[in-house]
Amino acid sequence: EGMNALMKKRTIRSRLFFIVLVLLILYSAWLGWKIKEFTRAEQKFPQPAGPPFEIVGVYHIHTSLSDGQKSPEKVARIAARQGLDFIILTDHGRPNRASLASQGWKNGTLVLAGSELSTNRGHLVGLGFDPPATSFSQNAEQAAREIESLGGFSVIAHPFSKTRWSWGKAMLYQGIEIIDSDTMAKKNLFSALPYLPALFIKPQLYLLKTLERPDEPLKKWDRLSADEPVAGYFSADAHLAYAALFSCLRLHILLDAPLTKSFDPARRQIFAALRQGKFYNAIDAARPAGGFRFWARGKESRSRLDGILPFDPLSPSILRVEAPFPFSFEIRLLRNGETLVLSKEKELTYTPDRPGVYRVEVYLRGRTPLDETIPWIVSNPIYFREGAK
Repeated sequence: EGMNALMKKRTIRSRLFFIVLVLLILYSAWLGWKIKEFTRAEQKFPQPAGPPFEIVGVYHIHTSLSDGQKSPEKVARIAARQGLDFIILTDHGRPNRASLASQGWKNGTLVLAGSELSTNRGHLVGLGFDPPATSFSQNAEQAAREIESLGGFSVIAHPFSKTRWSWGKAMLYQGIEIIDSDTMAKKNLFSALPYLPALFIKPQLYLLKTLERPDEPLKKWDRLSADEPVAGYFSADAHLAYAALFSCLRLHILLDAPLTKSFDPARRQIFAALRQGKFYNAIDAARPAGGFRFWARGKESRSRLDGILPFDPLSPSILRVEAPFPFSFEIRLLRNGETLVLSKEKELTYTPDRPGVYRVEVYLRGRTPLDETIPWIVSNPIYFREGAK
């Protein structure tokens, strides 16, 4: 009997080992297929020639000058290897003067810096300002006024996560972060666990699986934009894993002229474009997004990528979307946060029949590592107002 019991235990162990081995083989095959499929999605496509002239970069980066892992010089080298035209450091401080001093062209990439301020309402990113004589205020509204007085503008950081933003009556800020990769990576750690081994082969794939639809920030952005122009930002909030993050959430800026190689003019070009909302956001790790266009043509026959346009039913403007991509996607044109038009074509033209805030979201369809509910591209708004000049 003892021998039979021992044999039975060995048989059970052998079967369990066999089952675990089969499951491991099946899991490895599944993950390998996902990685191979993702690698195919990385193919780049030709971009249209300017104007506008498109440049690509990453916003919201921390270095060893605050709570990041690497120095500005090492971060810049990583950005250059990723082929980025610019990066924007946002080290903590009021402001972080060492980070501001690190700005310049490095390895062919323009390194710009702002500062992430801790205020009474939450975290606020100041951009494009001249260094102040003293520290910025810890009062959010006062800090925003101080930043603007020095030629800069401000962006509300991760408003619904980490240090949440407490909303006041005055909206003195020119931007809001829509997606924050650092927050989502921490929040969705367990749901992305099946893809964890991909961190050592294709870390971008794992990062994509930590993303979720940013419903709350999108709704808040639409409400804010109804009153004042507010730009939306995809935020890397990078503290480490810079190479993977730099390939994921990017800003595509559309310039009227090519980016100059002189530092101060180039800095002014980029910050002016960001302040005016002349850029779109894209999850480039899912699919390269270069070439997307959204603009308005008014009665003056001038194309506008930004700004407030007059609504005139007697001489209507048109909105136009171009998405020259050779794969499946869906365009959504929204007014005041509500979907107006759905299209799977590469071009879309629409004549606004009422005032409002118009913007575009593009969703990947077919085989894609990005969840179908997450917008792959998010444009900044074009505003039609009655009585605007």
